[in-house]
Amino acid sequence: MRETATLTTVEELLAEAQAEIDRLSPAEAHAAAQEGDLLIDIRPLEQRQHDGLVPGAAVVERNVLEWRLDPAGEHRDPTLAHLDRRIILICDEGYQSSLAAATLLRFGLDACDVIDGVQEWMAAGLPLEPTGA
Repeated sequence: MRETATLTTVEELLAEAQAEIDRLSPAEAHAAAQEGDLLIDIRPLEQRQHDGLVPGAAVVERNVLEWRLDPAGEHRDPTLAHLDRRIILICDEGYQSSLAAATLLRFGLDACDVIDGVQEWMAAGLPLEPTGA
């Protein structure tokens, strides 16, 4: 077993991530996306099918996000991995997106997330598109 000087809880990890990233309300994220920021939905298929699609958002599931967004990576998506465009991540409740945005900052990306995710997006009355599934 690897020795670790300091153990961290998931709550501490989340608090650290949220302290280093910008967090947008759903209304702010919606407006920013309409003005050209890149909104990326990282929810799994089942959640997108259940609640609907965030209009205009690219879909990159959480399990491949770093590979698609690493500007220097061979598996990057060149349409998404931009150093000159703000990336707004949205998940279901705002936890996964916070952790992911903090990781993307380490790639040199301008990444932030949506507070309380799609659940708050819906509560704010912002549009979702049916998936047709």
